[in-house]
Amino acid sequence: MSFGPPPSMYTQSAPTADQPRNRPRRRVLGAVAAVVAAVVCLGAGLFWYHSADRTKGRTDAKAVRQAPDAIRETVEKAPVSPEGQVVVQHNEGGLTGKQQRFAPATWATDTIVARTLADRIEGYKIEPDPDWDAKAWTLQLGGHVCAVSRDVTADGRTAVVVEPGRTDNPQAGVCDEVVMVDLGTGKKLWQEKMPAADAASIITTNISLTRGVVAIAWGEGSVAYDMDSGKRLWKTLGTSQCRDSAYAGGGALLALVKCGDSSAPTYRVEKLEPRTGKVLWRYSVSNGLLNIYLPSADPPVIAVEAGDYRVTDLITLDPKNGERLATISMNGYAPTCGGNVEGFFDAVDKCYGMVVGRDRVFVMSKDTVDLTRKPENQITAFDLKTGTAVKRFVGRRFQQVVPVRMNGDDLIIFRSTDDDVQPATVLDWNLRTDKETPYLLFHLPADDEAELGNPEDSDILYEQGRAFFARRVLARDDVHPKDPVLSVIGVGTAGLKH
Repeated sequence: MSFGPPPSMYTQSAPTADQPRNRPRRRVLGAVAAVVAAVVCLGAGLFWYHSADRTKGRTDAKAVRQAPDAIRETVEKAPVSPEGQVVVQHNEGGLTGKQQRFAPATWATDTIVARTLADRIEGYKIEPDPDWDAKAWTLQLGGHVCAVSRDVTADGRTAVVVEPGRTDNPQAGVCDEVVMVDLGTGKKLWQEKMPAADAASIITTNISLTRGVVAIAWGEGSVAYDMDSGKRLWKTLGTSQCRDSAYAGGGALLALVKCGDSSAPTYRVEKLEPRTGKVLWRYSVSNGLLNIYLPSADPPVIAVEAGDYRVTDLITLDPKNGERLATISMNGYAPTCGGNVEGFFDAVDKCYGMVVGRDRVFVMSKDTVDLTRKPENQITAFDLKTGTAVKRFVGRRFQQVVPVRMNGDDLIIFRSTDDDVQPATVLDWNLRTDKETPYLLFHLPADDEAELGNPEDSDILYEQGRAFFARRVLARDDVHPKDPVLSVIGVGTAGLKH
């Protein structure tokens, strides 16, 4: 059920353009041995396009390179052949007893897939005939990773927050250092100590990127840095009744602001000018909500938990003034927000079961109980302005569909498989024509596909013609305790690109 423009139970918006910033289940590469023959991994065609061109849609997107410090937006083309071949695989060893190794982030470039692993980041080579565990580089961080960004710049950079000096127990120290990393080379570009961040922890700290800016919040304060130099741009301290508790980046910067006592807080969402922290508009969220998430900053979308520990509604806002456009009921849907790792790693800006596009939001439904006759689930496209359902992509029996990312105005989808005959698929769905174009056909290892193909457990990426599946928590296999555990696997096309 969806609601149109009348006033929502959740809020009111207040433009403040002149107001100063207030401070004080499934499978993935079965028969891997058969798949890993000689491979020519040339992926899919890649085009860069300016966010200003997005209104023209994917078919008119210009092949114009983004600014290096812009958040990466790529448009993919179908390969000549969708036949999949393994192009990267890393198995993590050294796991003992009940020990878990956290891996909360995965990023991919044209040559490297990189992962956070406890107190380091590792990069693995993407190559046609992969040498297993072909590690390109390791960046030791000098402390456990506390917070990760979902975003990568056009020139392949990202940032993390670390807990300096603590590599054994990630819950014991203070997360007060931010590190900027080049994912292509594994080089640390700069590292800065966050001011007055004694309350920053692995539970509260959040980091986001927008063009030229790295922003971090930890509930009792926040800070923003210039992406190139590491120079501090602005900060807020936890002396006010209202504090920035989290950010969402990408094409814009949104702040989730928490006010009042922690036992009965009130919230508002603010759009900020990234380099100054100035408030451009505010949207006040109603009281009594259990949790609030910011799955998209541009366009602005809020996910709320009202009366239940699950997302009950999405609220879409006008990016110009923050006025509410629509409220969309999530009854029967599984946006999977806040799917952080074992209760750690702030996940305010991460919803693994939904993708937000220029004028649509795509949400996967809950799994069907009766699998004997019905498809496993479906993905529904909602209009951001009206909140109405405009299109549905229906999965197949025993084959769950997961929204992965936008591809211009199209949606890239992962469709799992539950047998050795039907392959898993990465495909492009064109809403205008309702056409689906297969990009990759493959099988994942039978023992691992249920976890790797589940967005609640693993990162699922598609970038530059390759699909990547990576567990967020690594633990010893009790049946084979001495064997390394599959951490990440990537599939590319065996065909030549256009």
